[in-house]
Amino acid sequence: MGAMTNNRKRTEECMNVHLTNSDSSRKRSKLSTKPVPSAASAIARLSRYPQVHAPFAREVHAPCRPTKFPLAARVSSRAGDAMGNVLIAKFEKAKRSALELCSSVVEKGKEVIVVDAESDEPCADSSVEEPHGDGDKFRVQQQSQSTLSFDSELRNAELKVASRGELWGSETQLDVESVHAYKKLLEDVGRRNGTFQRLNFEIDLNEKRRDHFNLLRPKKELEDSEALQEPFVALSSEEEDEVQRAFSANRWTILVTHENSNIEITGEKFQCLRSTGWLNDEVINLYLALLKEREQRQSHKFLKCHFFNTFFYKKLISGPNGYDFKSVRRWTSQRKLGYSLLECDKIFVPIHQEIHWCLAVINNKDRKLQYLDSMKGEDRSVLEKLAKYFADEVNDKNGQDIGVNTWKKEFVKDLPVQKNGCDCGVFMIKYVDFYSRGLELYFDQENMPYFRRRTAKEILRLKAE
Repeated sequence: MGAMTNNRKRTEECMNVHLTNSDSSRKRSKLSTKPVPSAASAIARLSRYPQVHAPFAREVHAPCRPTKFPLAARVSSRAGDAMGNVLIAKFEKAKRSALELCSSVVEKGKEVIVVDAESDEPCADSSVEEPHGDGDKFRVQQQSQSTLSFDSELRNAELKVASRGELWGSETQLDVESVHAYKKLLEDVGRRNGTFQRLNFEIDLNEKRRDHFNLLRPKKELEDSEALQEPFVALSSEEEDEVQRAFSANRWTILVTHENSNIEITGEKFQCLRSTGWLNDEVINLYLALLKEREQRQSHKFLKCHFFNTFFYKKLISGPNGYDFKSVRRWTSQRKLGYSLLECDKIFVPIHQEIHWCLAVINNKDRKLQYLDSMKGEDRSVLEKLAKYFADEVNDKNGQDIGVNTWKKEFVKDLPVQKNGCDCGVFMIKYVDFYSRGLELYFDQENMPYFRRRTAKEILRLKAE
């Protein structure tokens, strides 16, 4: 359908209409001597040729793919119908029939939204804009309904969900794939319910076992609680009166005599247990002897310990070189003690630093040497001499070399400290008391008045508790 033209050759002048006058002059000089026609004549010549048009689009008879965008889908579907797309026409027909079926069904508590299959117009209460262009009309819904919600309505209709005693979609054919998916979902829920029941059963069983085990050990828990409270048992009124009478006794009166240690406590020596007194050797040594008797009396409650008196360390360092093992060798014979120091868990050594009491511990249980000072002092020479003594003692009595020099030497820092200048002796004997029980040192300066009266009561009755 092209325009008929003559076959003569087009001259080059008609092709140079875009050149300027200067360019035209140069071209005239090189190519031709003929005069160049004006622009108006060139345009007049070109207007005789028809404008080239694009060929008509070929009709396509093939299935159309659904698009992601509703507007494009509507345009393509309408164009497909116009071009004779059979599959899309069948799809639209099936959709209209399904919508007509669902429009008559109302679920309990829900409202079914009816949508026109051809125009896809929203409900009357939705706001709609109607822009126009090239004679085509389309609508844009501002408050769109969810496509997934509409599909779920169709699925529920096909799966016959019961509502008001009736079945949905009883006249429609069931979707086999949807039924299988629904059945699989129910089976999964059933399996999970079984797992939850099994876990609940196991939880109940373990809780019952825990309660049963707790019933088996209430006595031990009670004993632990009592062990923590034993060092702080209050004195009765009778015991308080007994202690006050002893403080008021004559200074020469012998209040008690301990036969095993051959120690006598007179009224004068007993006065050191008053609130501002400095503990003397007799009171400290008698109290340590009572701790040893307490251990022998109730060995299941206390650690196996040995308690040196206040004269041991003075005798040990009395040699010319500051160390003399021979002077204390017979203090710990098997015949005298009935046991060897190697069998003890802890060995307590009172240390008197001129006017201050400290404590050294040979901790055979934990393999270390400890130094406790209520004023946070340190004396490394004490631990070195005691390490040498214990090595000589074990070698002499047991014939063994235990390598005490490799033990840790510890200056205990996390311990109660005194806040005056007179309670160092009480702190020292209470370090011994708590460590022999296997307890931590959980007392402080405020407990000192009570510990003084309790120690006085235990000395008067010659029984440590």
